[in-house]
Amino acid sequence: MLKSVRLRLLVLALLPLIVLLPLMLGVGINRWAARYDALLIANVASDLRIAEQYLRRILDSSETEVEGLAKSVEFNAILSAGGPPVDTLLERARIDLGLDFLHYLPKTAAHTSPWPVVQNVLNGGASSHIDIFSELDLAQNAPALAEQAKIPLIATQAAVPTDRLVEDRGMVVHTATHVALPGHEGVLVGGTLLNRNLHFIDTINDLVYRESNADGARQGTATLFLEDVRISTNVRLFEDVRALGTRVSAEVRGAVLDQGRTWLDRAFVVNDWYISGYLPILDSHDKRVGMLYVGFLEAPFKAATRSAYWSVLAAFLAIVALTVPLFLRIARGIFAPLERMTKTMREVEEGNLEARIGPVGTRDEIGEVASHLDTLLDQVRDRDQALRNWAEELNTRVEQRTEELRDANKKLETTFQQLVVSEKLASIGEITAGVAHEINNPVAVIQGNVDVMRAALGDKAADLNTEFSLIDRQVQRINAIVGKLLQFARPSEFSGTADSVALDEVIEDCLVLVGYGISQTDTTVIRDFQDAPNVMMDHGELQQVVINLLVNALQAMDGSGVLTLRIKPQSRNDRQGVSVEIKDSGAGISDDILDKVFDPFFTTKPGEGSGLGLSISQTLVQRAGGQIIARHGSDGGTVFTVWLPSADAAQA
Repeated sequence: MLKSVRLRLLVLALLPLIVLLPLMLGVGINRWAARYDALLIANVASDLRIAEQYLRRILDSSETEVEGLAKSVEFNAILSAGGPPVDTLLERARIDLGLDFLHYLPKTAAHTSPWPVVQNVLNGGASSHIDIFSELDLAQNAPALAEQAKIPLIATQAAVPTDRLVEDRGMVVHTATHVALPGHEGVLVGGTLLNRNLHFIDTINDLVYRESNADGARQGTATLFLEDVRISTNVRLFEDVRALGTRVSAEVRGAVLDQGRTWLDRAFVVNDWYISGYLPILDSHDKRVGMLYVGFLEAPFKAATRSAYWSVLAAFLAIVALTVPLFLRIARGIFAPLERMTKTMREVEEGNLEARIGPVGTRDEIGEVASHLDTLLDQVRDRDQALRNWAEELNTRVEQRTEELRDANKKLETTFQQLVVSEKLASIGEITAGVAHEINNPVAVIQGNVDVMRAALGDKAADLNTEFSLIDRQVQRINAIVGKLLQFARPSEFSGTADSVALDEVIEDCLVLVGYGISQTDTTVIRDFQDAPNVMMDHGELQQVVINLLVNALQAMDGSGVLTLRIKPQSRNDRQGVSVEIKDSGAGISDDILDKVFDPFFTTKPGEGSGLGLSISQTLVQRAGGQIIARHGSDGGTVFTVWLPSADAAQA
């Protein structure tokens, strides 16, 4: 029987540790890895947008420059006069504009041009596209371009098989603008060859990965493809040899060139795996003729993931190594009372009626058996002891009831104070709600009229984008302020559903959300997270409170400092809970305004904030049954402390 009890005890104690804990750790680390991978994909998507914007800027710039030349007084004067000076002017302009070719086509010649870029401007305007020129086309525009465009093909792992040995076509930024000079109507055509254009691709790489390369976070590359051939790249075959002439994998080619999808995933690039983004490039015939690629080396991030897995495994093994011997020791302690009971019964059998088991230190079934046995051996003493215990219990109950009355009086006083404050806030809230309602109406009229102006102006609205954007931002700011006013005035309408949440996970998510602001400053983040229970609060409201405190701390440090985040379990008023400290190393808050920081509409940043952030945060925390206070740090700065009851305490 003892052996059976011992076995069941060990199974019950070790089963959660050996089975459930690994499952929970596995699920948690897998969720983290999935979020980590999603973050990497989001980063490369952002990088690809930057590269695309730069390519678009190149097209727009070429279009603007050629159009400006066509409308210049000098060009029109020389064109009217005719003769070789036109060619001289175009050659000088080509060099000044950094073009590889620039020539004038009379209207009759332009009508026979096979290029939509040229055809589209015959009736006026300008156009710029990516076009693919054959070797003959390149030689006709500039004899040297045909030789510059030739790139020998290099056999590439995972690429679509091909019998071609050289890529002799050229990818050209093709620009045309209408020349409206009477008697000399035509088209001015220019172009820049992108084959071997290392300045173009290095500029993209610098725009996307300059800061990443500086701190070693990401090792990025960029490439321009003509179909599946790298014609301009900073991907390396060897240390000093660029991978010109290598080709993209068949999987990427099928998705981007054949299906027209944007690729955002890991991909094998020449000789290693990269987190990659591929964007299809369309020519003036609206055909997919190439790809724009940016990506960064996957290996450092995979190494970080593996390190995280190994760290979790090591932590689990350490826990097992520490706890299993402890469980075995506790098990041995449990069976000691049984041995004492056996010894006592043997002494009683031998005639020692004064033998007693005594306190065994446990309150389980074994302890109950020992207690009953002692009761049978000494009923008189137990009866007397019971009377004394009853008297002590009665005194304890009297003291307990007295303490409960004191607590009730304190709660009554607190409730009365809260009623007074609530009455004042209700008046403020009613006024605030009315003001917010009255502001919404003119804001809606302003936004509606701005949209009408955009529609009425049509294409001319682009000239006023800066002014329109300024109005939009200010309208958005007004809407944000109105939202805070309504949230302050009608907190119940904005309240969420309380749920059991882990504070450390919420804080880590908030650090990601304000990560850009942190990265723009010289701020060191210190985490001191102790094991603590979950708290009961709406996840979104808790995130709102933490983000508000983090942003205030960053602003207080004015570009540099130390941000300390501390989580620890803490009981208040006999309630289990968790305390969160957010400490900055800024100049701190003066004593005369420290007690006002939670007042509605109080702000130290006139013109920048509404003064409702901390007030709303206090409301959200108090609604969850918690407290929020502000104090001076022991070594400077300001410390905001948020205490919330644990999920178990809140549900009790």
